Amino acid sequence: MKNLRAPACADSTQATVAEAAFPVPFAQGLEYGTPARGTWNIVHTGMLIPQAHQIFVCAAGCLRGVVLTAAEMGLEERFSTVEIRENNVLDGDMEELIIEGVSDILHRLPQMPPAVLIYTSCIHHFLACDLDRVYDILRKRFPDVGFAQCYMNPIMRKSGLTPDQLMRRGLYSLLEPCPLNEKSVSILGNDLPTDESSELYRILSEEGFTIRDITRCRDYAEYQQMAQSALALTYNPAAIPAGEFVQQHLGAKHLYLPLSYDFDVIAAGYDALCDTLGIARRDFSKQRERADAALRHARQLIGDTPVEIDYTLTFKPLGLARLLLSYGFRVTTMYADAFLGEEREDFEALRRMAPGLVLRPTVHAGMRFASRERGQKVLALGQKAAYFAGTPHFVNVVECGGMFGFDGICRLAKLMEEAFCEEKDTKSLIQIKGLGCGCCS
Repeated sequence: MKNLRAPACADSTQATVAEAAFPVPFAQGLEYGTPARGTWNIVHTGMLIPQAHQIFVCAAGCLRGVVLTAAEMGLEERFSTVEIRENNVLDGDMEELIIEGVSDILHRLPQMPPAVLIYTSCIHHFLACDLDRVYDILRKRFPDVGFAQCYMNPIMRKSGLTPDQLMRRGLYSLLEPCPLNEKSVSILGNDLPTDESSELYRILSEEGFTIRDITRCRDYAEYQQMAQSALALTYNPAAIPAGEFVQQHLGAKHLYLPLSYDFDVIAAGYDALCDTLGIARRDFSKQRERADAALRHARQLIGDTPVEIDYTLTFKPLGLARLLLSYGFRVTTMYADAFLGEEREDFEALRRMAPGLVLRPTVHAGMRFASRERGQKVLALGQKAAYFAGTPHFVNVVECGGMFGFDGICRLAKLMEEAFCEEKDTKSLIQIKGLGCGCCS
């Protein structure tokens, strides 16, 4: 019997783009975790709310990873746990455990935090825990504290909003409605600040807009000022629910500017931004020329050296591969477990222009045994690609690294040149969790 829903290469750890299924090329099951740790997790992201305290409510085994993350960040004073034990499940007192556990923690803190992020887990979902009641009681007990409902719930990864999307939305759930300022714009949903050299940042600055971003907030009061923004911008696809939430609950207009490596799409996005703000459109011909020149210069230096890309470097790995191939780079391999629906056009374009491009998963159990010997110099874009390719020549960036637009392409081309010319200590670098996250950088 044939499973008609199975990916074309379900039992493999390798497929060409021509034969792979979209958007999920490989079978999902037992997972392997590489030692490439630069991507952020929910602890890193939650710490972006200044002065907030995180409380994780789950079993001891589940707590191990998040406790270590807080310790590695040096932020143990902003982190607490409530351990779930077997008797809590059997006695049916899960709601009371959360309420009393959180209350006890807050009473013991040297200073009451302005906000608390409570992370519940799978067991609360399985037991149909009445979380609405939990939060109602906590808000009455601590009226001066903002409580954000967060999740550490792996079973939510395959349906509905993912934990990542919920976390990014939760970052703005504590913003309190206030009069909107038409000259204030917030950039939502990124772990890393957008480069000030980007056209996006420069357009807003030159037109006199105040730019607000949680990554730049110094305290909770400054975080609350984000509620003033009349326009909320997102370009991380995982942040779209955050933009929709802000639009619904704060009244700000949400504008999604898709991150792209297509020059026309980039320019169209900036036109949409200018139209939304009611300002004159800009001529980006010089920026196009600079990006074109940067790519050509990098191609001349790197030549036919194989290039391998992974999804942790950028939100749009297929678009990046398409751009590099169009400039003659020898992109041979891409590492990704699934693709965004909005990348279908790039996927189909790659099927036409590079049908032999190899796709490989990153979490498939079989990748534990994948060869990391190439026998030649390889340039990797991203930590996972560097690990699987076994190369010291790699661009050490996660989640776009703040790069956006034509300026972002120029910066990436420069980083590719540097990585090609200089070796890095791959083993040491990729083990650092939360690249660019304060103490973790």
